[in-house]
Amino acid sequence: MNDHSSVHRAAANGFQAAADVYQKSRPDYPVAVGDWLRETLGLATGKTVVDLGAGTGKFTPLLAATGARVVAVEPVAAMRAEFAAAHPAVEALAGDAEHLPLADDSVDAIVCAQSFHWFATPAALAEMRRALNAGGALGLVWNVRDLSVGWVAALTEIIDRYAGDAPRHESGRWRAVFPAPGFSELTERRFAHRHVGPPERVIVERVLSTSFIAALPAAERARVADETRALIAATPSLAGRAEVAYPYETRAYACRRLP
Repeated sequence: MNDHSSVHRAAANGFQAAADVYQKSRPDYPVAVGDWLRETLGLATGKTVVDLGAGTGKFTPLLAATGARVVAVEPVAAMRAEFAAAHPAVEALAGDAEHLPLADDSVDAIVCAQSFHWFATPAALAEMRRALNAGGALGLVWNVRDLSVGWVAALTEIIDRYAGDAPRHESGRWRAVFPAPGFSELTERRFAHRHVGPPERVIVERVLSTSFIAALPAAERARVADETRALIAATPSLAGRAEVAYPYETRAYACRRLP
C-alpha cells in the first residue's frame, strides 16, 4: 500500500484486510455497461483506458472487452496483489487519484468503478484532467443496492450503523465536485442488475467486504455476520434458499475533458 494521505483510512485498512473476500463477494456488472463504454466513452482498439481505484479488478474484464489497452491504478497493496493474480496481462500501478503515475495528456479515458466517492476532490479531478488527452472521457460507475426491496433496506440499516465518516456513494457528496473545471456536464445511464448466488457469498460476505466493516475488530465483524444471517433466516424469500438474487441498479456517469 502506498502512503498517500488522500487514501481514506477506512479504504486503506478495510480493503487491505478484506481483499480476498472483496473479489469473491462483489457483484460483476451488467453486459449493457460494455455498450455504454464503447458508445459513450468511445473505448475501442487503439485507445488507452485507466481503471482507477481498480481494486481486485472486478470491472477490468468489461474494459478489456472493448479492445482498449487497460492500465490499472490502485493504492492498496493487497488489492493490487489480488488484481495481479486475476489479471496478469494487465499493467497494475501503485498510485491514487491525486498522484497518478501517468504522463500529461497520455490516456483516452479514466473509469472509476465503485471507487470515485473515495477521492471526489477538486485535486483529484485536476489530476485526472492532466492525464486525459483533449476530449478524453471520465466514467464513474456504481452498483447501488435497490432499497425498494424490504430486506435490502433492512440490510442497509445494519451496514449504515458502522459507516462513521467513510465516504460513500449513497451520501451523494461526491456530486459536490461537479460541474468540474475543464470537464463537460455529467450524463447518466441506469441499468437493472442482480447478483445471483449462495446467500452466504452474495449477502453475508458482501456485507463483510464493506471497507468500514472489514476494518472492525474480529468480534464485532462476527456480530455483523450473525445479524445478517438472522435477517436472511427471517426473510421468507431468502430463508433456506441455496441461491438468491441480490437486486442492484448500476449507475453510470460520463463527462469529457474540455480542450
